[in-house]
Amino acid sequence: MSSFKTTKFAAYTANLSMSVIGIISPLLFSSFQEIYGISYGLLGLLVLVNFCTQLLIDLVFSFYSHRFNISKTVKIMPVLTTIGLLLYAVIPIAFPNAAYFGIVFGTIVFAASSGLSEVLISPIIAAIYPENTEHEMSKLHSVYAWGVVVVVILSSVVLNFIGKQNWFWLVFGWTSIPILSTFLFAFAKIPSIDTPQKSSGAFCLFGNKTLILCILCIFFGGASECTMTQWSSGYIEQALQIPKLWGDIFGTAMFALMLGIGRSLYGAIGKKIYLILIGGSVGAVVCYLTAALSPLPILGLIACALTGLCTSMLWPGSLIVVSDHFPKANIAVFALMAAGGDLGGSIGPQLTGIIADAVIANPGAVSFAENLGMSVEQLGMKAGILFCVIFPILAVLCFSLAYKARKKTLLSPEHPSTFKKDQSIPPIPTDPEKYAADQTDAEKEFTQPSETHKP
Repeated sequence: MSSFKTTKFAAYTANLSMSVIGIISPLLFSSFQEIYGISYGLLGLLVLVNFCTQLLIDLVFSFYSHRFNISKTVKIMPVLTTIGLLLYAVIPIAFPNAAYFGIVFGTIVFAASSGLSEVLISPIIAAIYPENTEHEMSKLHSVYAWGVVVVVILSSVVLNFIGKQNWFWLVFGWTSIPILSTFLFAFAKIPSIDTPQKSSGAFCLFGNKTLILCILCIFFGGASECTMTQWSSGYIEQALQIPKLWGDIFGTAMFALMLGIGRSLYGAIGKKIYLILIGGSVGAVVCYLTAALSPLPILGLIACALTGLCTSMLWPGSLIVVSDHFPKANIAVFALMAAGGDLGGSIGPQLTGIIADAVIANPGAVSFAENLGMSVEQLGMKAGILFCVIFPILAVLCFSLAYKARKKTLLSPEHPSTFKKDQSIPPIPTDPEKYAADQTDAEKEFTQPSETHKP
């Protein structure tokens, strides 16, 4: 794999760029509101624009990946990230009256790059390390989590030092990461990645029940992770009554820290991914319930942080699961998985906000909150988090069904591991590569390689 060493580092820098893209806007919300008078409603719309753009890119690649030159697309990806960040910062400086337009325009451009990264980076790593996909995939996604920790802490400190009015210097500084990624990808060797030969091949994917189950896994896993990611800072700020700077650090950064620890540990020593995913989902249920129902703020803080640990493998683990079920899965499969994760990551936080707003607007909520010794805003937030415990609960169900389906496949009469009547039961193998040839007819239909890809 030495020939792909540069490619691996380039993939890591692409995930670091995604860390910047994913967290920079929430960190600058208060700056934009104070400097340009942008309403919180319009600021919140930026998150939706980001996710919807990524989702659109995911869907385009799901059905039309065969029309793209994968190697060139990968190399262009960090260039788009750099351009998006520059537009994000430069347009509000040059045209203050069109500041929101510039911020939205830049968001769309770098979100498109982020969508490409979600679709392309994971299959690249899977192609480079087919014999050790799950550990390498975990390491790849741990880079994103550690990146969020660094971006949150450094950005908070830098903004506190240079002042909110100079926020654009912070964005200019973060362009160094996609610039480095551009340089690395320019010299990187991109492995061949299979794509469907035509759009109808991608549409056939929706007829495979196992793939639909895998998409549901990443949907509920993404919702479980992103809901707490978006709300942890606000929860800590309200519950402990501390300034936003420390709320960001002890909320968002602590969550990301636990996320990184979980993914790094699995990348180093992880085994039995299905049991890890089921156990992590159960742990997330406990953490959500504790954060929503505990009367002690310190327990809420601990629950927020531990949610990061519990949900750390739900997104990358879902990609490991789909690779396990379909060892020769093409890029359309990964694109659909990315779309499922993005959809869950957008619906979860939005639903929490809708529930919180509904509770706050309820005339009887004020007196009820006073009886519980909290503000109506705290009650609304706790109610939103409590309602969204449904996501990790459904994640437990989906991962359990995926585990059951995999065991059923390994023990099926047609499977080569099936024993004769006079033989003892052999242990259930764990190497998915050994069983690439034993997929069901439905799986073979959409995992057959297309014509040889020529970068």
